[in-house]
Amino acid sequence: MISSNIAPPPLSLLSSSPNKFSVDLQSYPNTKQRRCSVLCSGVRTAAKRQSRDLSATEARVSLVLALASQASSVSQRLLADLAVETAKYAFPKRFNSSNLEEAFMSVPDLETMNFRVLSRTDRYEIREVEPYYVAETTMPGGNGFDFYGASRSFNVLAEYLFGKNTVNEKMEMTTPVVTRKVQSVGEKMEMTTPVITRKAKDQTQWQMSFVMPSKYGSDLPLPKDPSVKIQEVPRKIVAVLAFSGYVTDEEIERREQELRRALQNDKKFRVRDGVSVEVAQYNPPFTLPFTRRNEVSLEVESKDY
Repeated sequence: MISSNIAPPPLSLLSSSPNKFSVDLQSYPNTKQRRCSVLCSGVRTAAKRQSRDLSATEARVSLVLALASQASSVSQRLLADLAVETAKYAFPKRFNSSNLEEAFMSVPDLETMNFRVLSRTDRYEIREVEPYYVAETTMPGGNGFDFYGASRSFNVLAEYLFGKNTVNEKMEMTTPVVTRKVQSVGEKMEMTTPVITRKAKDQTQWQMSFVMPSKYGSDLPLPKDPSVKIQEVPRKIVAVLAFSGYVTDEEIERREQELRRALQNDKKFRVRDGVSVEVAQYNPPFTLPFTRRNEVSLEVESKDY
C-alpha cells in the first residue's frame, strides 16, 4: 500500500496496463527534497533573471554616461572654438596710425594679405602687397554698396568659404572685405583681401572678392557655385587712405578724389593709368562706426619709369 503522506505519483509513473498499478518508491523523490529542489531552482532562475536585468540596466547606464561624456567633450570643444573666434573680434588689432581718426580704428585679429609699408604721410601710405588668391563673384545691381547686392554676393562667397566647395572643407575667415570697380570684361583682377567690388566705366557691374587663407596657396578647393571664381592677385604697389564710419557710394567717391589729389604731390609714386578704386572693409556690421576701419586704394607706379 502507498503511504498516505506521499503525493500521488505522476502519470508518467503509472503503468500503461489497466490491470497493473505499481510505483517505484526508490525512483520517486521525497516530497521535501522535491519541494527544496523546486524552490532552489526558482531562486536560481530569479537570480539569473535579476542578473540579466541588472546587466541590461548597467549597460543602459554606461551608454548614457558615455553619451553624456561625449556630448560634454563636444560642447567643450565648441565652446573653446567659440571663445577663440570671439576673442578675434573682442580683442582686435590696430594698424599704425597716421592721424587721430586712424588712432581709434581697430580690425579683427584675422588673417589678411601680406604687405610692407614703403612710405607714409599724414593722409595715406604706400604699400607693396604680396601675391595672394581670392574667390570672386559678380554683384547684381548698379551700385557697389547697396544692401541687396552686397548681402547676396557676400553670402555666395561665404558659402564657398564655409564648405560649399568640391571637398566640403570649411576655411578660415580673412579680412578685409574689398569692393572694386571692374575695368573691362575679362580683365584679371588685382585686389586686396577678402572682398572686392569693382565696376567698369561702361558697365553697371561690380565684383566682390574674399581673400583666401594663405596656407592653401594655389591648391584651393573648387567652388560648387559657378558664379564663384578663383583668381590669383599678383604683387603690386598701392596707395591707401583709411577712414572710419560706414561705406556709401558717395563717401567712396569723396575719398577717392581726396586720395588722387594727395598723390599729385607725391615725389616717388603716381597713379597708374586706367586703374579703379578698391574699397576694403575690415569690420563686422556690429562694430561701432568710429572704430571701423575702411580703406580706399589705388594702384600706383614709380615716377622713375
